[in-house]
Amino acid sequence: MELFTPDFGLVFWMFIAFIILFLALAKWGWPVILKNMDQRADTIDKGVEYARDAKNQLDNAREEARKYMEDAQAKQAEMLRDVAKMRTQMIEEAKRQASEESQKMIEAAKVSIEQSRKEAELQFRNEVSKFSIEIAEKMVRTQMKDDAAQVKLVDKLLDEIENN
Repeated sequence: MELFTPDFGLVFWMFIAFIILFLALAKWGWPVILKNMDQRADTIDKGVEYARDAKNQLDNAREEARKYMEDAQAKQAEMLRDVAKMRTQMIEEAKRQASEESQKMIEAAKVSIEQSRKEAELQFRNEVSKFSIEIAEKMVRTQMKDDAAQVKLVDKLLDEIENN
């Protein structure tokens, strides 16, 4: 059973070796290990912080992109409304101009028709007058063959002139 029960010398030297190892580790080992662990923790914290910053920047960039898209869509809608308004105005202006032109053409046609009617009426009157004069001339010639009829006609005309 001596294998299972250590001797006092063995325990003493093991205890001394443990104390020396513990003091060496406490003086040189643990500070380095703790320093490295602190640096690693700082590096991890910085990485997490950088990740948060990157996420915030990405979120901000997405928000700005969304705002730009909304602005662009609003401007596009406004431009489309303006174009539709201009198109409507142009159509109305074209209709108005066409209406004015047609009204002018109708007025010009009315004037032309009225002038043509007056000219035709004047021509008709001139021809009727001409025919009437020719007929009257022929009748006067036949009726005025004798001198008594001529004197009677001249007296009648002079009486009418005096009355008027």
